[in-house]
Amino acid sequence: MTGSLNYDSPASLRAFLDERGLGMRKKLGQNFLINPAFRTRLVEALELSPGDDVWEIGPGLGAMTWELLAAGAVVRGFEIDPGFTLYLREEFGGRPDFTLVSGDVLKTWKGEKAAPYLLGNLPYNIAAVLLGNFIEGKRFFRRLVVTVQREVGRRMIARPGQDDYSSFSVLIAGVYKVKALMTMGGASFYPSPRVDSLGLRLDLRDEALSLPPLPLFYPLVRQLFSKRRKTVKNSLCSFVASYGMVKERSPKDLAMAALEASGIRPEERPENLDIPQFRSLALELQTRGLAACCTCRFFA
Repeated sequence: MTGSLNYDSPASLRAFLDERGLGMRKKLGQNFLINPAFRTRLVEALELSPGDDVWEIGPGLGAMTWELLAAGAVVRGFEIDPGFTLYLREEFGGRPDFTLVSGDVLKTWKGEKAAPYLLGNLPYNIAAVLLGNFIEGKRFFRRLVVTVQREVGRRMIARPGQDDYSSFSVLIAGVYKVKALMTMGGASFYPSPRVDSLGLRLDLRDEALSLPPLPLFYPLVRQLFSKRRKTVKNSLCSFVASYGMVKERSPKDLAMAALEASGIRPEERPENLDIPQFRSLALELQTRGLAACCTCRFFA
């Protein structure tokens, strides 16, 4: 199954867009993956069985959709572009194995039935926000295969002590094991972006669903990385102080007690802490009476 378009040819895609009066909108981060080998490798990385439910983020004109359907998947596509939405309804509307959700996925995903798998060529301007919202909203997937700009991808695979290690790295790695699949240059896309992209596979960690809730974990990580050049001690004192006095102990005393109990040196830097250390610190603060604000989020 390949559909009625030549998804490998920029000239054919451009002619189709012109014929329909459609355009590629830069603000939406729209780029078609025109390398057929990469499309096949991304779908194969999902390791689907016939009948598996898959969310596809940004199907565009359906190149990856056809790959998923050929693998026997039941696809729920999320598309924001009205012109592409119209075409997708024409191309796939009569199929029982395809459902289209129109509109901004950042606003629509919460109302849709969960699926164990996700595939997406994620636009730069929403990739981190969308993945962060999924995690904080407890919408976990068994496996995700995504294409992101290299800058975002490097943050997703970064480890403690590396320059790209950030609060986003901790957010992702706390739930998923991340593996880089391939680097894709601009020539693999139409229009051709000026930056490279990374194809990534994210597999849900076995312990992700069984770990006890730590309301302080995300706010703590975000706060410490917001001042990553400061020592953990200084940043943690500021974090505790933002909650006021706890059990009549000063913010400094509470912070130092939590660090000692967690086995973390006060002079350490946030970018050198691993996930178990962040969790231990959040647990110690929580045990000592610090309560998280339920509105604290990584991403708006």
